[in-house]
Amino acid sequence: MVSQVCNICPRNCNVDRSTKVGFCGMLSEIKVAKAYLHEWEEPCISGSRGSGTVFFTGCNLRCVFCQNYKISQENFGISVSTEKLADIFMNLEKSGAHNINLVSPTIYIPKIKESIIIARNKGLSIPIVYNSNAYENVESLKTLDGLIDIYLPDLKYYSDETAIKYSKAPHYFEYATKAILEMYRQVGNPVFDDEGMMKRGMIIRHLILPGKLDETKEILKWISDNLPKEIYVSLMGQYIPYFKAYKYSEINKKISKKEYEEAIEYFFEIGLENGYVQDDESASTNFIPDFDLKGVL
Repeated sequence: MVSQVCNICPRNCNVDRSTKVGFCGMLSEIKVAKAYLHEWEEPCISGSRGSGTVFFTGCNLRCVFCQNYKISQENFGISVSTEKLADIFMNLEKSGAHNINLVSPTIYIPKIKESIIIARNKGLSIPIVYNSNAYENVESLKTLDGLIDIYLPDLKYYSDETAIKYSKAPHYFEYATKAILEMYRQVGNPVFDDEGMMKRGMIIRHLILPGKLDETKEILKWISDNLPKEIYVSLMGQYIPYFKAYKYSEINKKISKKEYEEAIEYFFEIGLENGYVQDDESASTNFIPDFDLKGVL
């Protein structure tokens, strides 16, 4: 049997996931919780028909406020083969999806790569979106070069103390920024079709946390200093205290309108030009998916 010792992500667990789980809680076989047309991504991703979104089970972070905790930390989902995953991609395209949106794919990179190749050989023609928390090893991302059309990474934390406290993710900013630079190297500046849909490029997402505006500004400043002005940033005000956030009084609340407005003002102040903001209604549980194995069974 070929060894499957796993050092895909910065956890570097060095375990054989054919028999033993790593930090992510998953064996090497792919697990999926839902595959459907998702209407609530950024407008250039969801468009008019929806983004063909595949939610993978397991995660290499432990975010205390995770809205998808049922799949990220409670491991809901079912196992699928690489061939089955390729068929899921094909079915989403047939349903009218603008793209294939891989949510939390990091821990399955080798097998997802196989599925993409199988699907492309079967005629899959829509863009592939890699939707990630950015806690990545650059070496793993390099194996995807040429297969991913759009990168949709988070840039969650600036401070190591914050990253460890809320996600158990030491050196998050260091790993995430290196990963984002590699993602940009692969896909470059955004390219859109005649309908305004992104065909290639990157959107960096940042979820503003209550009381962490200073970190938000540091993150935006890094983006401004290290990437071209054409880069797109999704400045997210949708935080709600969820899952275990109630245990942390400082984040057991929504962000204030003043915090969000100041973040947007700073965005333009430092020369960033492109991106998305959210309205007040986005900070709601109404937009959290119901993980019901739709599109997987």
